[in-house]
Amino acid sequence: MTDSTPLLIALAGALIGALFLGWTFRRLGYRMEVGGLIGVVAGAVGALLFMAPLNYCMFMPEEGALYTIDGIDIAFGLVLIGIGLAIVLLPLAAFMRWRANRHIHVDASLATQQGSFRGFLMPILLLAPTLIILALFLYYPSLDTVRLSTLLSRLGARRTAFVCVDNFTSLVVDPDYIRSIGITIFISLAVVIIGLVLSLLIATMAYQPIAGARIYRTLLIWPYAVSPVVAGIIFLLLFNPAGGIINYFLKNLGLPSIGWLNDPVYAPWAVIIASIWKSMGFNILFYIAGLQNVPKDLQESASIDGANVFQRFWYVVIPLLSPITFFLVITNLTYAFFETFGTIDYLTGGGPLKSTTTLMYRVYEVGVVNNDLGKGAAQSIVLFLMVVGLTVLQFRSSERRVTYGA
Repeated sequence: MTDSTPLLIALAGALIGALFLGWTFRRLGYRMEVGGLIGVVAGAVGALLFMAPLNYCMFMPEEGALYTIDGIDIAFGLVLIGIGLAIVLLPLAAFMRWRANRHIHVDASLATQQGSFRGFLMPILLLAPTLIILALFLYYPSLDTVRLSTLLSRLGARRTAFVCVDNFTSLVVDPDYIRSIGITIFISLAVVIIGLVLSLLIATMAYQPIAGARIYRTLLIWPYAVSPVVAGIIFLLLFNPAGGIINYFLKNLGLPSIGWLNDPVYAPWAVIIASIWKSMGFNILFYIAGLQNVPKDLQESASIDGANVFQRFWYVVIPLLSPITFFLVITNLTYAFFETFGTIDYLTGGGPLKSTTTLMYRVYEVGVVNNDLGKGAAQSIVLFLMVVGLTVLQFRSSERRVTYGA
């Protein structure tokens, strides 16, 4: 890093901010010069948002680093500059769009109508307990995680060392971490796709008018109340290679036993089956509620037009259930990334041969078992960003395919 690095970063951010906000102001009908002036200040602040606390370390090679790749620190620094610009500039642009779209003249009587606050002090006082709790138990630990990710820190050690982004860049050349990403994606997709398909089929059958339907539906929802650890214990009894119930029946049928928990091929599927069983009650509950809101006259009209049962289900029921399916995809994806940890820990312990070591379980191994707080914090941040990115991608790709009805 040279003495001119902060100035160059600030100038680049100011230029990007001036162009972005100037163009935004002009498109919304405001003066482009005003937007450009605001963009200069906001862009410079956004570009330095992460760089200044990190002392611009991405642009200065570390001596004695364990992992070195030409240009990777600089690339990571550019990514952080882009994130800082987005954090500052995008809310300003969104605010200006909101201001341009809202009504200029607001009826004064709306400010004093029943159910509204006349001032802003009372809402702040009512929200203060919640905001304090969130700040102490959510926002502060999150910010401290970011701080730990830049340190070489171990639990119980008296000293820590600032390593810039080495905890992040080391992940790029770690084959075990790359493999954990693939395992996580495979298990998550299997849990979401297979789980939702089975849940919809079971919910459709449970919705039919049968004797004892309430008891049957209640029993279907029960697995959701079971903790992931208990689910791991249950499926440990089922999949135990030595004396498990499933292998017992396979033996009685004359079939060879399967090493569900000690074979790298079958162990991920044991985790998938246990995770699907655990989350299926939640999915069934929502699908049954959605089926109750499907208008019967639409199905009757489709039946009159000659549609069979499968066609009515595919072209009438499934499109009307798309909002619920969209919600369940997001919740199941989050569950597959985080909540499967308890099941994996008790069922397979991340093995065999790390075939079930997901990103969440790897954070536990690195941060808790190995006491490497710095790398554990870095991996937890990467996992969080991956889930956020997948959620945003899901929102963008599904919003045009979701039917919310009239």
